[in-house]
Amino acid sequence: MDVTTDKLMQDLKTVVVDAEDLLKATASQGGEQIARIRTRAEESLRVARARIKDMTQAAEAQAREAAGEVNRQVHDNPWTAVGVAAGVGVLIGLLLGRK
Repeated sequence: MDVTTDKLMQDLKTVVVDAEDLLKATASQGGEQIARIRTRAEESLRVARARIKDMTQAAEAQAREAAGEVNRQVHDNPWTAVGVAAGVGVLIGLLLGRK
């Protein structure tokens, strides 16, 4: 997941927590309108929780797939992987040596 997706997930989780707190705070309130609003809010929370779960599962699946692909590439091309790792190490060494 990228930074934007991570931020969106965090914001969505915050909204869910805030909505749950609001529902708890208004639990003792009566009236037909409050009951309708609470019902809609509870349904929205249920949907939000499901979406968070789906997004998390999708991100985990993508990460597993990417890791599997990297693993296959390294096993299929070990010397290329060694060369790339050495090149990255040299670049990091040069960048750190400048400071």
